[in-house]
Amino acid sequence: MNEYSIARHGAGTGVRSLSWSLTLALLALAAPWAAQAQAAPEDRALAQRLQIEESLQRVDRALYADYFRQAYARYPSIPAGTLESIAYVMSRWQQLQPGPAAGYGEQHQHMPRSYGVMGLYHGEGFADQVSEGARLIGVPAARVQRDPLSNILASAALLDRELRADGVGAKSAIEATRPALERYAGFAGNAGKSAIQDHARSSFAFDVLLAQDKGVNDRGIVVPTRAVAWESAFDARKLVQLRAPFVRLDVSRDRVEAGALKDDDAFAIDPLSETLRAPSLTAADEKSTDYGPALWVASPYHSTRTSYDSVTIHTMQGYYAGSISWFQNNPNSVSAHYLIRSSDGQITQMVRENRAAHHVGVHNKTTLGIEHEGFINNASWYTAAMYNASAALTRHFCATYSAINCASAFKGPAGSGINVLPASVKVKGHQHYSSQTHTDPGINWDWARYYNLLNPGNPPGGGSVIDSFESTVGHFDTGPAYSGSTTGIAATSLSERNCTTRKNGECSLRLLLKDDAASSDAWAVRLLSGSGNPGSNAALTRANGKVGFWVFTGATGMSAAIGIDDSDGTERSVSRAIAANTWTYLEWSLTDDAQWDAWVGGANGAITAASVKLDAVWFYRDQTSFDVNVYVDDVQVKN
Repeated sequence: MNEYSIARHGAGTGVRSLSWSLTLALLALAAPWAAQAQAAPEDRALAQRLQIEESLQRVDRALYADYFRQAYARYPSIPAGTLESIAYVMSRWQQLQPGPAAGYGEQHQHMPRSYGVMGLYHGEGFADQVSEGARLIGVPAARVQRDPLSNILASAALLDRELRADGVGAKSAIEATRPALERYAGFAGNAGKSAIQDHARSSFAFDVLLAQDKGVNDRGIVVPTRAVAWESAFDARKLVQLRAPFVRLDVSRDRVEAGALKDDDAFAIDPLSETLRAPSLTAADEKSTDYGPALWVASPYHSTRTSYDSVTIHTMQGYYAGSISWFQNNPNSVSAHYLIRSSDGQITQMVRENRAAHHVGVHNKTTLGIEHEGFINNASWYTAAMYNASAALTRHFCATYSAINCASAFKGPAGSGINVLPASVKVKGHQHYSSQTHTDPGINWDWARYYNLLNPGNPPGGGSVIDSFESTVGHFDTGPAYSGSTTGIAATSLSERNCTTRKNGECSLRLLLKDDAASSDAWAVRLLSGSGNPGSNAALTRANGKVGFWVFTGATGMSAAIGIDDSDGTERSVSRAIAANTWTYLEWSLTDDAQWDAWVGGANGAITAASVKLDAVWFYRDQTSFDVNVYVDDVQVKN
């Protein structure tokens, strides 16, 4: 990591740096994660890194929670939860320590560096929050940069000054903090002088308020949920801009637009979704020559394009709102085509695709750049919403420009250094180009996950997905105890989409299997497809056909099978063992008679019809009184 390191500290020990080389050394001794040994090496390494990171962060955050309490005691005008929310927005509660730099060259896109758990700027084109905060609390600036308590107190002093100027106190409505938050943000230029800079400040204030509105509970720090009356914090048009899934910045006219809204549009709040609607929008208004609802966009920093050859994935080493501000006005003429927000995947376009943005040096004229909010040494920035939004945007590039093929995207392990890839790899990171010094998106970007999002119809192994569970439960729309053939489990067992544990994409199907206390039978769970109606299932072709799915469970002793509706009844496959604590792909051949047994309806123990239907997925286990979770992903067929 040549841009930021993670600084950690202990009580009475001051600050210490923990490099990733030390972290990786600790990983070699990480015995508690031996259960992941059967996973792919890159998946196992990523999981171990995240667990090491989480353990270390819990120690840090126990101290930060106390520091926040001290800051509120010293500055009682600040509403509870505000400082934690700022820290969440700026650093995800990590002690940021930019690496040594001889100048702007080591900063990603020359972005101003930020320091500490509060992410305070120290000049370099933005406000010098470090020095001003240090002056207010009476300590050297270097202490504010390095010491978490001083960093939090300096931030509190800066915010307290702005709140008191507005007459806002701890008991004021949370919406009243918005103007002070906008001034606190520290971006370039004076408030009220530029619509785009004001938009960046509003975006920062929105993020801080949103953290409180949703509430956050992450590894030892809690921001209690506190409902925000959004219509009191921002006017309707600004809320549409901030919450729109796509924002366009028209720099030439210093204007921000969202969804082709016009000045005379009427606004209304939808009482069901509690979102703002602009009734006059039409389908024609939402079309764009570039992407989604975007209209015409200009930026000061762009040049002539020569071709559309690749897509470059970046990590900002900074914040969504700050990057909007920086790319609109900076001394180095840097920019990117698109920026994506971590919390919800909102996209801002700042350079038209037919122009070259200034983001990857000598390769600017041939590539399209996507900047992702966050820092390369903290995986928590890379949310499902961000991955989804980014992948959808890149799929647009692949569909629009013939030279960019999503199937040629990088899908290998993440790395922390420069790894130049051949020109045949069309979707890759900043670190994968020649003549570069930056290592983003870095060690925590999940390339295999991104590849699968880019190529949803082509799962590993070349199959065709029947049910991916990305948006619905697909064909598996009944509970695990629905079938009368199921034994051993209680009626309270359930199945549902789950977007926390998954193999590919964003979601899987979770089965919660609960023992039937009145029965001593072993578990045999017939998870019906299409409610048991063959007509509700997709046809499977027997010739060279194979049917399978990914499965994960923490339980031992589990096995699985599938049932197939053949022309003479239902055949059931032999069962296959499910390894515990790792994703396993199970598969059965439709043409191998040895893999099938007769079950009901005159079945003969072989698949004989040219076209058949999937009846069910079966799960087996000896009777137990413990609850068991089983996750299924990407049910698929191969021919």
